[in-house]
Amino acid sequence: MTIVLPPPHLSQEAKDDWNVLQTSTPSPSAFDPAQTELLPEPVRRWVLHTIAPGTPLRRAVVLSTHGMIKLDMWREFRAEQTLWPMEGYVWSAAIRAGLLTVRGFDRYHAGAGQMRWRLLDAFPVMSETGADVTRSAAGRLAGEFVLAPAAALDPRVRWKSLDDRHALASIPVGEEDHEVTLAIAPDGRLEHVTMSRWGAPDHGPYRQHLFEVTCEDETSFDGFTLPAGLRGSWDGDEFIRFIVDDALFR
Repeated sequence: MTIVLPPPHLSQEAKDDWNVLQTSTPSPSAFDPAQTELLPEPVRRWVLHTIAPGTPLRRAVVLSTHGMIKLDMWREFRAEQTLWPMEGYVWSAAIRAGLLTVRGFDRYHAGAGQMRWRLLDAFPVMSETGADVTRSAAGRLAGEFVLAPAAALDPRVRWKSLDDRHALASIPVGEEDHEVTLAIAPDGRLEHVTMSRWGAPDHGPYRQHLFEVTCEDETSFDGFTLPAGLRGSWDGDEFIRFIVDDALFR
């Protein structure tokens, strides 16, 4: 299976995480719709919609995306990401800042989170680690499990139906179980992902905030149907919009 090389601007530790998190699933079983029989009805609808029968249940994904991110203003970016639900992620991006480019990464793996961004690959723009960054990154990882849908069948994920269109997933990451609510259309399409996530989007002290992702359109790769476009917000303030260009399931 194709190996996706880590972006060159990653630190050595981030490169090591990148490679670990795209480890191929050994002998993945083929998806059988009967595996959804014990899931709450909204989740069952979503899983049947998002995973085609017979699809190998690969646990991880490498994503290519592009879009806009709101920093001091809206700026274009392109990103690559390795994602293994409940284990970790490395999100590596290049962000246009006028005629210049800021490159860097956010990551979480083995109980530690980090953000590191540099202008022209040399001048530090942001570098953060520590308990708050780690807790926020763990929340992000919990919410992004929907981009590797085989995670929905992982026995560590505990499901609860809220009504005929909403379900709550309890997802263990780090030292917490993170509660993630999915809004699912009658035809099984994923509409919204919401959760209370630790963060500091207002640049104040870290605390719990409402984090929401709106899913738009759909695209399919290797038997998995994903949202094609996503918009993320903190406390109702949209800060990122992106399109999924490619997904390589591992």
